[in-house]
Amino acid sequence: MSYDGNESSAEYPALRISVSTDAPFDVLRRRLEALVPAFEPERVRAAVARGAGWEELRREAERDAPHGLCRFRTEDPGWLMRPAGSDTASVTYLIGSLTLQARIFRLCPAAMIHVPLRLELHADRRGRAVVGFEQPGAPLAAFGINKVTQAGRELDRMLGDLLEGLELPRPGALRR
Repeated sequence: MSYDGNESSAEYPALRISVSTDAPFDVLRRRLEALVPAFEPERVRAAVARGAGWEELRREAERDAPHGLCRFRTEDPGWLMRPAGSDTASVTYLIGSLTLQARIFRLCPAAMIHVPLRLELHADRRGRAVVGFEQPGAPLAAFGINKVTQAGRELDRMLGDLLEGLELPRPGALRR
């Protein structure tokens, strides 16, 4: 059995941003994880079970998140890369704002392919931290929905605020 389908495509500019720092990898990792707390689905599920409304759920999800961002996933690829011959310290994150994700989802569920966003942190040869990510606003703008584009710009701003909270320079593409 096969199904009929219609194809559409949209090109967009991708901007990969990399911020090399003089901060030791472990120090910046701890700081980032303190500023972007882990999403705790058990807490949110418990709130849903007791009939909490959206505002309470949002507050519960983003509690202790000074920049409105939380970590939905943390992955350390080192355990698998070490046997392959690399001892580079590295960690990847899926981070985002539940508030923005809900707004984007209501407007365009297909845009969820870009949120939460991926952020990567690794150590250079001297053990100094390098932060890398793609600017989140560009792929969201490609959907051609003004409010999704605005949410992407808001995510750009939040990411820039996070970098400043880490005492790193705000990249030009994330300027207010």
